[in-house]
Amino acid sequence: MAATTAAVPEAPQSMGAFARVIGAIISPRATFQDIAHKPGWLLPILILIVMNLAVIGTFSRHVGWRTLIEKQDLQNRRAQQQMAQMTPEQKQRLIDLQVKTAPIFGYAFGVVGAPIVLLIVGAIFMGIFNATSSAALDFKTSFSIAVHAWMPLVILGVLGIVVMFLKPPDTVNIQNLVASNVGALLSNSAPMWLQTLCGSLDVFSFWVIGLLAFAYSVARPKKLSMGTALAWVVGVWLVFVLVKTGLIAMLS
Repeated sequence: MAATTAAVPEAPQSMGAFARVIGAIISPRATFQDIAHKPGWLLPILILIVMNLAVIGTFSRHVGWRTLIEKQDLQNRRAQQQMAQMTPEQKQRLIDLQVKTAPIFGYAFGVVGAPIVLLIVGAIFMGIFNATSSAALDFKTSFSIAVHAWMPLVILGVLGIVVMFLKPPDTVNIQNLVASNVGALLSNSAPMWLQTLCGSLDVFSFWVIGLLAFAYSVARPKKLSMGTALAWVVGVWLVFVLVKTGLIAMLS
């Protein structure tokens, strides 16, 4: 009798980097299961950096920084107090300096901002879920999850660029390009802390929050439920919003 051998099931084929970027938006379960099996983060980080630079470059060329700087100075109580003691020539020199340095800081943050933020996010949730749920997440997996969960912001960036070409330059606010948050309902004269708080109540922010919670629960389904993950992600987000709003209130 011929000997028979049991068929060995083939290991599921890993998704490509580009497929993961798209899949994070249209097929998150399969995508984050694949990321949990084989973490990777380089392509989405590069996409986020390129999108940041594209938004800043479009704003610099199509809109300009002077109007934004002047509006911010008008809304900042400390800036107004400082300028009240200046001559018109000194005020103009200060504004010219701000206009000159703003794009430099903008481009620099466009390059390093996303990696730094996502490194922090990945570290925070790795620590929280390992400590509270014994999720056994390593940093590379947590970082890869955070990076891919940020992909909805690429859509926000594309919409922001379209808006800058459609709207008159003097009506564009780089801090709120797309009317996807409650801050879009406020007048330009509203206090900066209120604009910051309402601007945080954003459709794309909620999308990222939901995606983060879902991704971690999919990556460790036996250790972490969607409800637990969502509670922690929302809690961390609320702390961040309150701290950011408080700092703006103190500095403006």
